[in-house]
Amino acid sequence: MEIHNKVAVITGTKRIGSVVGVQLAERGADVALTYNRSKEEAEETTRTIRSQGRKAMSLQADLSQDSEVRALVQHVTREFGGIDILVNMASIYRSKPFLETTEADWDANMNANLKSAYLCAKAVARVMQARGGGRIINFADWIAASGRPRYKGFVEYYVSKVGVIGLTESLALELAPYNILVNAIAPGPILAPPDLSEEENLAVRKATPLGRWGGELEIAKVVISLVESDFITGECIRVDGGRHVS
Repeated sequence: MEIHNKVAVITGTKRIGSVVGVQLAERGADVALTYNRSKEEAEETTRTIRSQGRKAMSLQADLSQDSEVRALVQHVTREFGGIDILVNMASIYRSKPFLETTEADWDANMNANLKSAYLCAKAVARVMQARGGGRIINFADWIAASGRPRYKGFVEYYVSKVGVIGLTESLALELAPYNILVNAIAPGPILAPPDLSEEENLAVRKATPLGRWGGELEIAKVVISLVESDFITGECIRVDGGRHVS
């Protein structure tokens, strides 16, 4: 699918999502960015995209609420004429020992990481169908894509991301007749957390066969590739520097 003059919606625009939005705009897309708390970063990215001559907007929404998701999709469709690309990046990542977790911890992970992707895909699918097709790209995790947990303290997160892979495969089958291709990206060490110690930084690089963090552009490259492909659907692509084989 050609990116030029298409409309993209990106959920979760903090850090990596902002770069993905700018890269899509550089290739001619108009972009709607959604955020929960990262208003300043979303608005800054919106200004950057507009400076490139493309349309952009930033919208706050609780993506675990169906009514807010439907209102978001209706607003973007009304302002930009439709939606061709959905990139589901909204997510939370928190560690807590299993026996200390609560029902609220479970719900928070499922809502942010899995339910939001389901609701957004459902809301945009009919819009894409009316436009002759589209692309939905979900975000899993390299550990979930590897089929087994590796670290303790992430039960809810891991289960939610495995669910994202299942959702991706199921939607790929359901939506193929409408030329809506659905894939997932499973990032590994892309950006070092701001509070990471130098010792922890070195440990991650040592455990990664390519010996470094990937950087946001590596994710944007895969997003663009999946948007432009006309024959890849139901896949989960690990972008982890070979971490899964180490």
